[in-house]
Amino acid sequence: MPRRRTTSSSSSTAPSAPRNRTPQPVRVRRRSFGDFVKAFLAFLVLLVLVVGVPLALATQIGWPLPDGAPSLDWLQREITVQTFLHILTVIVWFAWAQFTACVLVEVKAALSGVGVPGRVPGSGPSQLLARQLVAALLLVGATAASLTPGLSQLGQSLEGNQKPSVAAAQQTPGIFAQQQEQAAATANALAEQAGQAGQDVARADGGSSAAHGDTKYYRIQPPEGRHHDSLWEVAERHLGDGRRYKEIFELNKDRVQPDGSRLSEASLIRPGWIMEMPGDARGGELVEMPDEAPNVSEQVQQQISDYAQTGDHAQGGGGAQGGGDAQVSLPEQRPAPATPANPANPVTPATPVPGTGGEHAAPAAGQEGHSFGLPEALLAAPLLAAGLLGALGRRRRQAMWQSALGAVGGRRGMEPPTPTGDAQDAQDALLVGADPEGVRLLDRSLRGLAASLAAESRPLPVVYAAWMSGNGDLHLQLAQPAGKPPTPWQQGQDQTFWMLARSDAEGYEEAETAAPYPGLVSLGTMDDSRLLLNLEAVPGIVSLGGTEPDRAAVFASVAAELATNGWSDRMTITLVGFGDDLTPLAPNRIRHLDGFEDLFETMSAETRQRRGALGAAGHDSVLTGRTGPAQHTRWAPHLVLLAAQPSDDDALRLAELAADAGRLGIGYLVGTQGTDLPGAAWEMEITREGRLLAPLLGLELDAQMLPTAQRRAVVELFTDADPGSGPEGGPGRPANAPPFLVDISEQGRPAVYARLVGSYEIIGLDTPDGERSALLHEALALLLLHREGVHPRVLSSALWPRGVTADVRDALLERLRTWLGSDPDGTPRLATDATGRLTLAKSVVSDLDVLRSLYYEATQGRGVDSRQVRGRLLTDALVLVRGPLLADRPEGRYRWLTHEIVDAQLPLLVADTGLALCEFHLERDRAEKAIEALNAALRTAPADERLWHELLRATHTTGDPDRLRALAADLVARSGARGLPPRTEALLDELLPTWREGVSAAG
Repeated sequence: MPRRRTTSSSSSTAPSAPRNRTPQPVRVRRRSFGDFVKAFLAFLVLLVLVVGVPLALATQIGWPLPDGAPSLDWLQREITVQTFLHILTVIVWFAWAQFTACVLVEVKAALSGVGVPGRVPGSGPSQLLARQLVAALLLVGATAASLTPGLSQLGQSLEGNQKPSVAAAQQTPGIFAQQQEQAAATANALAEQAGQAGQDVARADGGSSAAHGDTKYYRIQPPEGRHHDSLWEVAERHLGDGRRYKEIFELNKDRVQPDGSRLSEASLIRPGWIMEMPGDARGGELVEMPDEAPNVSEQVQQQISDYAQTGDHAQGGGGAQGGGDAQVSLPEQRPAPATPANPANPVTPATPVPGTGGEHAAPAAGQEGHSFGLPEALLAAPLLAAGLLGALGRRRRQAMWQSALGAVGGRRGMEPPTPTGDAQDAQDALLVGADPEGVRLLDRSLRGLAASLAAESRPLPVVYAAWMSGNGDLHLQLAQPAGKPPTPWQQGQDQTFWMLARSDAEGYEEAETAAPYPGLVSLGTMDDSRLLLNLEAVPGIVSLGGTEPDRAAVFASVAAELATNGWSDRMTITLVGFGDDLTPLAPNRIRHLDGFEDLFETMSAETRQRRGALGAAGHDSVLTGRTGPAQHTRWAPHLVLLAAQPSDDDALRLAELAADAGRLGIGYLVGTQGTDLPGAAWEMEITREGRLLAPLLGLELDAQMLPTAQRRAVVELFTDADPGSGPEGGPGRPANAPPFLVDISEQGRPAVYARLVGSYEIIGLDTPDGERSALLHEALALLLLHREGVHPRVLSSALWPRGVTADVRDALLERLRTWLGSDPDGTPRLATDATGRLTLAKSVVSDLDVLRSLYYEATQGRGVDSRQVRGRLLTDALVLVRGPLLADRPEGRYRWLTHEIVDAQLPLLVADTGLALCEFHLERDRAEKAIEALNAALRTAPADERLWHELLRATHTTGDPDRLRALAADLVARSGARGLPPRTEALLDELLPTWREGVSAAG
């Protein structure tokens, strides 16, 4: 992909005439006599070195090693000339073996055409010689096209782990050569003006420049380190303005290159390709034909000569075709099914969804776009929503466990605060928009690819971007061809695309390997595909222009997805210039820095550390390190998001720091108001209409954004889930009170009673007829678990994860209303509140509501002042527990429960009820009753360590050591290979010091 550092004065291009599109046959370059001489000499040298040397050693000197085992008397023997000859012979044998290994490695790599040849340890000069000889030998064979494009320059470039040596004129002036660049600026400007005038004349003559022999050509150079040549840089060096890359593209579009391929995308060029240049091009490595060009090899001359015959001027066409901007290729789409399932947007198709054909632009940062009362930005970001929803669930579970263990005073209880206002809208949007299945498939696909490549001893290819198409296929866009992809991956539309069909991705299983591309992050949608950019693979800085609110919305979306995504293991995200603190989303990943000086100090130290670590480990980049033995402990990416525009001096320092970032796994996304950010490899701009533009890359996306109000609402969800923050309880009710309290007196008998704890039963309603019964039961269960109200879109996305039309959804709600009926006073039992959410009447109750109310009354209500009432309420609560939540739910349904925390709440609630009842009985020395209560709670919460501890104490109070010993043996058997928790062992040591002997005897 193109890379841009600085820009100079622009120049306009005149309209061009239509281009002759007559197909041209692929021309095969004729081999010269010199090529055959080189091949013959290389064959002789290889024959002598590989075959002649061992034959000569074996016949003339013989085997130098002794026939028997060494003995001590050897040390007393006299050292003779023959001894030295034997030592030298051994050395020669080792040198021959090393060289032969190098030859075999180079031949295998050249014939297979896959990747860079492996490095034979300690054989730099030997492997270089072997590479040159093998290249010369295969140059005239049928496999020559599969060799690297720089092969003709034998002895001039080293690949693999050695830095290529290229002409000095080829090296792009960068931040390390600012003085030279400034000194040449004036000359370049004058040359540009004169050259532009000449170019206009050449266009007017319809390509006559070529006929007069002044056409110039440039040969794309091999990558230097991790930097790849681009048309932008070629235009910047030789035309004075990188924006003139389009002229080079139009001159060479669709022309056959030496390797048989064609230039179709301005951003996809390969080393070894020939580029015809405008007449005003200047530079040391340009070749003017048909001049002799003494500094260019015969092979390159022949390639240029053949290439010159494929242009429009060779056919008398004249001119280049205008109007075609360079584009980053969209992957070719497979035919979609007649009724496409859209897992990336599991919402009602009646609502336009970005990327489905009826899209509308995402709202700009200053506009709070809502759809049916829900934030549109979160609805249109399925991967971001899935990550946030998963992280929020983990945070709430962690808070509940901390509360249950008494880690946070005053917050004991299982009821997290119910979100309201914008936070409630944001939570509903996450529930509707999330695509956890897409995240799971993406993660498994990438890890499976890494495992397959590691099994074949192949390195990970550098991936610039990933496209997730509407039909679920995954396309990886590589930085350069990497050979045939491993099964079940397939070659895409060209050698730089690898594709995995959704059906093949679903067959992937969990792979025990590190996440290969954790720096992928969603930027937006283009047509029916979602683009994920690999920030850590960018060879420099990615700049983002636009107004400050719009930039902030994009930065927040990128930061939130990187912090919570499901396809990375570990990473560090450094934020600079962010107004709102995003740390609550992922305290272990996100860190804020105050300004650029802190950033420069931090990143300078880390850059040095990573360079040293890679060198010590013998890796050329973090990609090779991730597949090695240290894959789970090192080489995690570090992504820097600099929202505030740096000063000119700071930008230059940052560009110098980021020059080697792609190799080190460090990515930089920097906000800027203009388009001239030094060191920017890729430049993007966000418009007020929510469009993300990257003209140089050919991208125009519906941007993924997280505007200010929605960002604050998401952060509020996470801070409220933190047990150490926020007010205790909600307004108008005591701390930890359930969101819905049931009247547990005789007068509070409900009209409809649903039993959810255990098997699902409904009392008070007739069973619906037909196949819709299961759907109605599931909808009622969702409403019963959310007494605060359920948005209709949340309900429809829960019941139909792959989408449903509005008429089907409305018909279900009408049937649900009819089924539930009305109270005696005529009030419908299913109503809609002021926010548009569906709510149940108080006459519709579940056993979970009763269980929560009984525990609350026993511990914080009437049971606080009356011991007798407390015991009765706790006993009644424990009787309601018949098993896990919805124990008999059918397979394939109730998948929305994965987003809920009720599966963790219920065991904690039952355990706390059992512990409270146990304490009640032990106060009166009723150990057997206490043991009975604990055993009842353990049937629903068998993993709660607190119940086992109290059971051990209650059993100890019975005074029966054999019973206590049997319980200890049962605990050890349940723990399995993991062993008992340390606190349980300590308690057993206190209550039964001889428990280990009993366990050993039983074993």
